[in-house]
Amino acid sequence: MKNGTLFILSAPSGGGKSSLLKAAREKMPHLAAAVSHTSRLPRPGELDGQHYYFVDEVDFMRMVENDEFIEYARVFDHAYGTSKKALSELVNAGFDAVLDIDWQGARQIRQYEANCVTIFILPPSLSILEERLRARGQDSEEVIAGRMQQAVAEMSHYNEFDHVLINDDFEGSLQSLMGLFSASDSVKEPTIEQIEQIISS
Repeated sequence: MKNGTLFILSAPSGGGKSSLLKAAREKMPHLAAAVSHTSRLPRPGELDGQHYYFVDEVDFMRMVENDEFIEYARVFDHAYGTSKKALSELVNAGFDAVLDIDWQGARQIRQYEANCVTIFILPPSLSILEERLRARGQDSEEVIAGRMQQAVAEMSHYNEFDHVLINDDFEGSLQSLMGLFSASDSVKEPTIEQIEQIISS
């Protein structure tokens, strides 16, 4: 059996990567999302083992000490990490594994697995990103301001990724993402000028 491909999908909070990945997996059964561990509490509707493995800070740090993560990072005062065991089981079973992680995790994994394919998703503009965060209705003004500041910092790392997509139209972005998962040469990617305009908008 041929081993699967490892894909890394990153975006600022509110960039739409989780919705795009969910829709892609519904259409592409060979895709499997590796479930990460986190020390934060579940949000409304999130299920343990499906969205994340929710563990407390003590258990998370025990896993770090035991070298059980291929990558881990602290984001917004909470820890996130991807289990080596969970990832290897997916790839060895022939699935194309997709990791929904930030740029820090992507950098760590590239050092561990050079053959992975990395994709960064950008919002059409910073103002639209802020609208998306407010539409969630989950965060305070202070938290939203912090997420926006973090988003600008995260987007500055787009040039570390193999591919960049602008999520300005969901269906179009979904087709482009599926094209990248299929190694299609027909996917049109944004120019550096377009990307820089979004980051500086």
